[in-house]
Amino acid sequence: MTPSILIVGATGNTGQAVAKTLPKLLHSSSILSGHRIIALTRSSSSPVAQELAKLPGVEVIEQNWVEITADWLREHQVTRAFIASHNEPNQFAEESTFHVNALSAGVDYVVRISTTAANVRPDCPAYYPRQHWAIEALLGSPEFNNLQWTSLQPNVFSPLIMSPAADFIKKYRKSGEQDTLRLMLSEDVPVGIIDPNEVGVIAAHLLSQDDVSVHNKAKYVLNGPVDVTGKQIVDMVEQHIGTPVKDISYEDVSFIDMLYEYQYAATKQSKNVIYSIKRAPETAWEGKCSTSTTSKEILQLAAPKITPADVLNALLKE
Repeated sequence: MTPSILIVGATGNTGQAVAKTLPKLLHSSSILSGHRIIALTRSSSSPVAQELAKLPGVEVIEQNWVEITADWLREHQVTRAFIASHNEPNQFAEESTFHVNALSAGVDYVVRISTTAANVRPDCPAYYPRQHWAIEALLGSPEFNNLQWTSLQPNVFSPLIMSPAADFIKKYRKSGEQDTLRLMLSEDVPVGIIDPNEVGVIAAHLLSQDDVSVHNKAKYVLNGPVDVTGKQIVDMVEQHIGTPVKDISYEDVSFIDMLYEYQYAATKQSKNVIYSIKRAPETAWEGKCSTSTTSKEILQLAAPKITPADVLNALLKE
């Protein structure tokens, strides 16, 4: 069987861009041009999976990544892998199992998606960045020296930040009425939000490097091309609707209440743990997440270009 590069979460918000970008990059590689690309999905019949299956050199396989074993990785001759895992409370158990199996199977290199760099620390009040910190600590241990890896630490994804603005504009255009515009960002602190597709493009560039040793054990900080503040988002909204926004709620994380009610209330997940997500934006409000923190290696590999205004315009077309 031909050696392969595995994309875990190929139909997700970052994985799609990896799957679409990687074939072109491998084509020009003297070492990797013969590798297959395995796009993993839980449903090969989904529209996105069917679209990926049409790409040259991409094979879509239906497989739940949390059940991947070392034998499965050997059977498919996986030499490199991309993984964008979930952020559920059991993330560490499931993602660390994947990395242990990758180490055992002799996988050469893994690119993983982490979270906002300022939060990836053992004392972060929000639970999920601590899991990313723990995964990076595990990979950085001597026991994992035979598995090369890079952890991408992207800032908050721009669709999450810009969706409330797009929804506000759509409703106003339809009804002429205004609700409260609820924005996660603070009014005047700049944040370098990033489009998830560009995170996937960067991951593809890393996976296609003939020599990945220079990126081994690296933790790269990813931001979009420009900073944005809450006030600037309000200005964009007002340009689209042609009238002032009457009621604005900055630093608004009330969506976590709905997240808990609709996704977790019926489960046995700790409310205390889930509600800790409300603390995640604090580093952004403190000014620790601007474009000035972007790793220079990211700018050299594939500098992000999609602005917040671009994302808003795209959301308005949906």
